[in-house]
Amino acid sequence: MASTHVETVSTGADKAKLAAALALVVVGLTAYYFLASQGQLVQWGALLVLLALAAAAFLSSETGRQLIAFGRESEREVRKVVWPTRKEATQMTAYVFGFVVIMALFLWVTDKTIDWVFFDLILGWRK
Repeated sequence: MASTHVETVSTGADKAKLAAALALVVVGLTAYYFLASQGQLVQWGALLVLLALAAAAFLSSETGRQLIAFGRESEREVRKVVWPTRKEATQMTAYVFGFVVIMALFLWVTDKTIDWVFFDLILGWRK
């Protein structure tokens, strides 16, 4: 069953949330480098808190909600996948390797035949 997806136009509030999220990321990275003299605990604490606030701002926007919905839908689809058994996977791998060997032999024979026809028969370079 195909679901129809309607794109919504971003509102001013959504754009403001995305801008705030971006600004919080920039402030977090800037704070990380400016707080180098305060110690690593303060540096990492400020960075992680500001990145968490940026993530919260992003996820509260329409784009963030769409991302969460996409993640849930993807998880639901992955659960529907029927994975092959070990025997089936081994058989398919053997088929692939066999096909590769056969194609390699075919291409080698073709190359040598064309080589022989052009250089020995037509041009006579290898006599």
